[in-house]
Order: sequence, then structure tokens, then C-alpha cells
Amino acid sequence: MRDDIESHQAATDEKVSQISGPPAGGLSKEATSTLDAILYPEDSYTSDKKTAFVNRQSNAEAIRELKVIGGMFKKDPLSPISAYFSKYVITGLGLFVEGFTLFSVGNLTPLFKAVWPECWKNYEVCDEHWIHAVDYLEIVGIIVGQILVGIEGDWIGRRFGMVQDALIMTLGSIMLTAMWGTTLNGWVICYAWSLFVYGVGVGGEYPMTSTRAMEGTGSGRAASTGDRMHRGRNVALAFLMQGWGQLFNQGILLVGLLAFHGSLNPPYSKTSTQWTFRVQFGVISFVTLYLAYIRYYKMKYSDEALRQAKQRLHTSGYDLKSLNLAGGHYWHRIVGTAGAWFCNDFFFYGNKIFSGVFISIITGGSSSLGTTWLYNLINVGVSLCGYYLAAILMDHKQYGRKWMQINGFTADFLLFIVAAAMYDTLTVPGSGIRGFQAIYFLSGFFNQFGPNSTTFLLAAEVYPASIRATAHGVSAAVGKLGALAPAILYNYIDNKTKFWVVCWFGLAGLILTFLFVPDTTGLDLREQERYWEYVMEGRQHEYHGVAIHPRHLSFWERVVCKRHLNYDAELDRQQKIQELRAVYESTSGGEEKDLTDDQRDFLSNELGGFFAAEKKLSPEGGANSEGGGANAPHPSKLAELEREL
Repeated sequence: MRDDIESHQAATDEKVSQISGPPAGGLSKEATSTLDAILYPEDSYTSDKKTAFVNRQSNAEAIRELKVIGGMFKKDPLSPISAYFSKYVITGLGLFVEGFTLFSVGNLTPLFKAVWPECWKNYEVCDEHWIHAVDYLEIVGIIVGQILVGIEGDWIGRRFGMVQDALIMTLGSIMLTAMWGTTLNGWVICYAWSLFVYGVGVGGEYPMTSTRAMEGTGSGRAASTGDRMHRGRNVALAFLMQGWGQLFNQGILLVGLLAFHGSLNPPYSKTSTQWTFRVQFGVISFVTLYLAYIRYYKMKYSDEALRQAKQRLHTSGYDLKSLNLAGGHYWHRIVGTAGAWFCNDFFFYGNKIFSGVFISIITGGSSSLGTTWLYNLINVGVSLCGYYLAAILMDHKQYGRKWMQINGFTADFLLFIVAAAMYDTLTVPGSGIRGFQAIYFLSGFFNQFGPNSTTFLLAAEVYPASIRATAHGVSAAVGKLGALAPAILYNYIDNKTKFWVVCWFGLAGLILTFLFVPDTTGLDLREQERYWEYVMEGRQHEYHGVAIHPRHLSFWERVVCKRHLNYDAELDRQQKIQELRAVYESTSGGEEKDLTDDQRDFLSNELGGFFAAEKKLSPEGGANSEGGGANAPHPSKLAELEREL
């Protein structure tokens, strides 16, 4: 395939130079390269040259980025940090406050049990059902937000959803800071409903942050290259702010307990406990209010990708047609993204829920609250290493998201089945405990360097823009059912059984990913939108582009649906030329207002030169026709555009 590209480019350059002379008179070498990037996508390579091509492309991009960072550092040593903050931290700040607040619930529970055992442990003055509702209502709120805001994001826009999320989380954090009750049971009820309100905002963060990070690369050739090369990294570096939120929460709780109680050792007073949990909720409420401010007044949004998708599909409101069609055409992808997320959350939240089991075994059953929090802090730090390694390798075509997800599920499956099978040996004080400790930390690492990062990306990436937020929200909501299941189940089974239960969800996630999840690493999302236009028109069998290249299809789509059989790079090139010609010729009829920004950009910069050169090569207007030649006048709008270029 790459040989075809090079020979095609050389032939075009030669013809243009023969007819037009200097680049100004025809299609320049740069324009030819741009056109080839569209006609021959960079991920259309043959298997025998795959490794060499991927390594060459990745190394060249890494060198380019290092040079850019070096230049920034020379000009201003702090500018790389500022750029990282504005591009990734601000985008993922919603997940930072979400990680901070929601994971504080699990951290605070052992403190509440120690200070108010009559309520949180013995249920003498509090209803046991409302104590459990603290976890349940939090998850239910998240599920409601994921579905509701996912629909709003596709219907009204990404900006509306992100601002709304920040305002709801601000309200929820204020409620959590000020929650009160005339009795302990009344306080627990207030706590549970405050978490529900906050959870609605948190749920909306999932589809909104993912789509914003994914679509926020703009338009044009440079944006398209950045989209293919760094789309996964953009999403992963925003998503890992959740890990930083967990780390900061655990750190602030430790500092707060030291400040208000004077040590990490019991007994803890009610006053110091009140100050500790209310101050940490209060701190994050100010951060959440700042998030609402920057989202409303400062942040730039990617609603243009949604607007252009609706324009191409002739949709003025919510795209019910695409949603219904996706249920039939992409049902297996929905099973893959939603099912894998369910399995991941069973692992992820299950790990969080019985992290106390791990720590109790590691410390010999005599761990204090301070020791538990310190171990949690270490585990979050290990997990952050997994987050960052995922961001580094997620876009590499030799590895990519799908294999990262499969390998992460495999590692967690093996780790937990070893813990289950050797539970009695590993829990014996001595060398066995060190093995158990290794399983605890490694399971957290591979969960982040695997499905917890990739499910967040793939649930949006494999669907068209007009229903992307909805599909992501539905997948995330199914995933949260996977968080709800262990929260209920673990109340009724012993510790050893917990490991036997959770390990099989790693195997199930592995199988679902292999069968139903496509590998979209390196695939230009605009090409995916082009394929979806054919599907919407009932002409999917006429599409021959890279979106149905075997590499970008799931096992099910290749073996059962056999969609890859329609892939033909040469036919796709011809189709693209026809599509570009239709766009170009539409300008002569005064229809410029119907063009997308991507089409305008290409039309004004490259397309005129291409069709001008092609016209000179044709019998009707070529160099050998009457009035032809390099110096012949071109009174048409095409020639006028060429002169302007």
C-alpha cells in the first residue's frame, strides 16, 4: 500500500511539473502530500511492512514532539507545565473532583464506624438499609447522570452538558459539606441523598469529558494527524485526573486528621471527625465552583464536530435515526463496550470495596485507620503509574487500546485467581503476606494500565459523533451496575469467596473485548463518520475505506459480519475523488453555506489546485487542447481560486 502511495505521488508530481512548471501553476508537492494523506490514510499499510512503518512513524512523531517541548523549555521553562495544565488538567478537572469526592466515601466509612459504632457498625440507632443506601444511591445517581447527560450532550451540545455537570457537582459538594440531621439516622439519610445529587453530576462527567477530550483537536490536516496519533493520549491524560483526585483526597484526609485530632491513632473524637470530613468536602466545593466558572467563561468546546455530523446527516435535533440504526448495525459493539465496562467496574470497585480485606491481611489484622489510609495512598500512587503508562502506549499501533484492555483483563484474572486458589497459604504471616501484598498493588496497576483507562475511551471512540455521548453514557451506566453488584454481593460472602467471584469477571472482560470490541487505534474519526453516512443511506456495501480495514474491525465484524470484504483502497480513492469533486463543484452553484468547516478548509487550500491540474491533463482542457498549456487563461472560478492559491 505504501508503495502505491509513493508511486502515485511521484507520478502526480511529474505530470504537474511537466504541464505547470513551478508549484504556483499547479499542484505543489505539499498539496500532493496533503491529498495523498486523504486518499491513502496513513494506517493503510500492508502487514509485511507494518512494524517498520509503525516504528518509523512513531519515532518521527516522538522526535518532533521532543523538539517542540525543547523549544518551549528554552523560551520559557514553565511553558510545558502550563501547556499540560491547560490541555489535560483543565479538561479532566471534573474527573479530579469526582475522584476526590466519591472515593472519600469509602475512606470515611471506617472513620465513621470507629466514632459512631452504634450507627455505622451495630445499627442500634440507624437503619441498616439507609447505611447501605449511602453506597447504592451514589451509584444510582451516577447511572442517572450518565444516561441523562449523555443524551443531552448529543441533543443540546457538549458545552451545555459540561457546564451543567459542574453546577450539579457544586450543589452536591455544598450539600455534603453542610449535611445535618436532628438524629444520627437523619444525618445518614441526608448524606445518602447528597451523594445521589452529586452522583448525577459525576455521571455526566463520563460522556462529556471523554467526547470533549476526543473531539477537541479542531479541524484541518494537522488536527487530523494529531487525532490519529494522540487521540487516546488526550483522553487518557484527562481521565487520569480521577487518580490524582483519589490521591489528593487521601492526602487531605490524613492531614486533616493530624490537624484536628493530633495523630492518626484512635480513639477519634466526634469533633475532630466532623472537622475532618467537612473541611475536605468544603475544599473540593471551591474547586468545583472554579470548574463551573472556567467551563462557562473560559473553555473552548468541540460542539463543531457534533454540528458537522448532524449537518451531514441532515439532523436538526436528537439523532434518533442513528440511535435506532446503531442498535442493529453496532449491537455487538454496544455489548463489547458496555459488557467490558461492567466487568472492569466489578474489578475496580470490588478492589476498592475490599481493599480493607487486603490491608487487614497484609498488616496481620491489627491495622489502624491511619495505617489503612497510608496503604490506600501507596496503592493510588501505584495506580497512577498505570494511568501514565496507559497514556504513553495507548496510541501505539503495535499495542493500542484493544490489546491494552485484553492484557489488563488477563493480568487481573490471573492475579485474582492465584489469590483465590492460594488464599490460605498467602494469608499466613510471613513470606506469603508479601505475595499477597504484591497481588494487591499489581492488580491496581494493571487495572489502570488496562481496562479502567481503555473502557473510558473506547465507549465513545467506536461510535459516530451524533450519538457518541449517548453510547458512552449507556456503556458507562452498565459499567456502574458492575460497581453496584459487588457493593451488594460482598455483604453476604466471606473474603475467600470474594476472590473466587471477582476473578471470573476478568476472564469475561477478556472474551468480550476480543469478540466485540474493534481496535480504533490510528483510525481518523472523520473516516468513521464517512462510513456512517454510507450506513445511514443504506449503502454500507458501497463503502471501501479504511474504517472497514480488518485492523479496525472486531473479531465478530470480520468473521460473522465479514465487513472487511468490502475494503478496497483503490476503489476508496476513486470514491473520495468523486466526493471531493462534488464538494468543489457545489461552490459554483452558490451552496457554500452547506459546506462543513473541514470541507471549506480543504477547498480553500488544496482542492482547487488538484482539480486545476487534473483539468489540464484532460482532453477537454489539457495542454494539447486549443487554448491549453501552462500559460492558458482560465476564466472559470476554478482557475480564479487556483491563482489565489
